[in-house]
Amino acid sequence: MKKKDYYKILGVPRDASPEEIKKAYYRLAHKYHPDKGGDPEKFKEINEAYQVLSDPEKRRMYDMYGEVFEGEKAQAQPDFEWFFRSPFSVEFEDLEDLLKDFFDFGFDFGPSRKREPKRGSDVEVGVEVTLEDVLKGKKERFLLQKWLKCQRCAGTGAEPGTKIIKCPMCGGTGKVKQIKTTFFGQITKTTVCPQCKGEGFVPETPCQVCHGEGRVKGEEEIEIFIPPGVDHLQELKIPHKGDAGKRGGPPGDLYIKIYVKKHPIFERKGNDLFTTIKIPLSVAVLGGEVEVPTLEKEKLIFKIPAGTEDGEIFKIPKRGLPKFGKRERGDLYFKVKVLIPKTLTKKQRELFEKLKEEGI
Repeated sequence: MKKKDYYKILGVPRDASPEEIKKAYYRLAHKYHPDKGGDPEKFKEINEAYQVLSDPEKRRMYDMYGEVFEGEKAQAQPDFEWFFRSPFSVEFEDLEDLLKDFFDFGFDFGPSRKREPKRGSDVEVGVEVTLEDVLKGKKERFLLQKWLKCQRCAGTGAEPGTKIIKCPMCGGTGKVKQIKTTFFGQITKTTVCPQCKGEGFVPETPCQVCHGEGRVKGEEEIEIFIPPGVDHLQELKIPHKGDAGKRGGPPGDLYIKIYVKKHPIFERKGNDLFTTIKIPLSVAVLGGEVEVPTLEKEKLIFKIPAGTEDGEIFKIPKRGLPKFGKRERGDLYFKVKVLIPKTLTKKQRELFEKLKEEGI
């Protein structure tokens, strides 16, 4: 195999910086790209040289073992025994990777990609509410840390007055060829372009503020209304309030995750509320009116029938929580706990003694 001088191919000195190598590659790739009438073989050679010299480890190995290095072959150069070992002595994971590379190769760059701006990520925040908030709804305002559209470039990623162009590395395809030499032979694999990250387009001159992203990290004040009837761990979707997309891409959505605090008096089951009230023994026996608590904090009088037993449950219709997105309401249930006096006055004891004589 003919030796190749990758530094000579790119026209840079051996002590060239990564930035100098990158600039040389962009210039030559643009000049020799097949889409522009360039030499395909020359373009392939330029790409191969850049794949080695742009990778610190591959460049180190190339510098150490000279011009014979192509792809990753230099990693095996000093170990001559490697060439005489059976392929099956290779670690299973390595063999699996090599087989994957062998069958996952590309034939050509394909047509240029249609530019489709990437959508921003969805954002999720948690909001804590009380049962009173669930009853009536609640306005919530907070500062949200997220990606915002860059104001300088209006989200394009390019300096004002400049354009978005095809990526000079991949020619707008979003893919580049990677040449790898293994004991199976030379494998040509198509991978995502490292320059444009597969988008196929890059700013001609990156924006000075967002550096080509089209967005910057910042804060936005968000005001939302949490509707009545929300449930614990329910998620509310606020469209287009997530992260801004890259280079003009549409924003993601904002998801509000609801956390309902435990109430000191009421327990929630669906849209129904449950509580316990204490009543005197005399009311349980003779009947009478009692005050039942509500979320509205208004006085609700309920008539307890005579002969009510401890633990008995009563229902008050439509005094629970509203159903999400509807006008209907659940019910309020309360359990009776009959209070048994632990100490009695002399008069009370005499009365209970008489009741005892009566068999009550």
